[in-house]
Amino acid sequence: MTPLVHRVVDRHVESDEVVTLAIAARDAGIDPPEPGQFNMLWSFGVGEAPISLAGIEGDVLLHSIRRVGAVTNTLCDLQVGDELGLRGPYGTGWSCNDLGSGDAVVVAGGLGLVPVRPLIDSLVDSGERRVVLLVGARTPEGLLYADDMDRWADSGVDVQTTVDVGTEGWRGNVGLVTMLVERAEFDASDTIAYVCGPEVMMRFAAVALVDRGVAAPSIELSLERNMHCAVGHCGHCQIGPHFVCKDGPVISWDRSEPLLRVRSL
Repeated sequence: MTPLVHRVVDRHVESDEVVTLAIAARDAGIDPPEPGQFNMLWSFGVGEAPISLAGIEGDVLLHSIRRVGAVTNTLCDLQVGDELGLRGPYGTGWSCNDLGSGDAVVVAGGLGLVPVRPLIDSLVDSGERRVVLLVGARTPEGLLYADDMDRWADSGVDVQTTVDVGTEGWRGNVGLVTMLVERAEFDASDTIAYVCGPEVMMRFAAVALVDRGVAAPSIELSLERNMHCAVGHCGHCQIGPHFVCKDGPVISWDRSEPLLRVRSL
């Protein structure tokens, strides 16, 4: 529960709202995290917030942070050389090691691309398989990691994007990400799907995947709730019998679907 001091070694502005910090331990570091897990980042004198892992580069951890409050605003304002606290890693990760030779379909909406970024790198590095990445955002400006998407496409990933509202100059798809699920090419009988984004988007994406023939236990969602302690003690992130910080955030559709059907749960 004691944050370890880390130092910002690089900083990249992804958009007006999102900043990616590359951080390294000043002394002792945390255990190596897995794709899909999260860390608690501490802004000294302000507070801490759960932030998804956006990547691992040796001993350097990447976290993409959106400005939504006092803690995240101060984290986003950190510069190279500044220090912050970190504890973790917490939660369950994606089952990317259990895929076998089947297809992998990754569906991400908005900031949901952050937790799947290290997953996609792992899938690309792990061997020959079809990897399909379907990304939705509200506007073209909200599409993150343009360089990474080009890199993944060059590595053979089928990258498809769509936006809710196309701005001037946009020549891509306009519409819901479920539209991409309906027409993407993959073998539904031998597919594991990974879904992350706004809750309503995940529900409809999971239903679309099931309609395509993907088995519910083979669809994984990354849930989001108000996590404070990250160890299942405070109860803020409870959803039904589960604590998202401890039993999640990655939970299969067959387990999460009955919970997400309940309004305001």
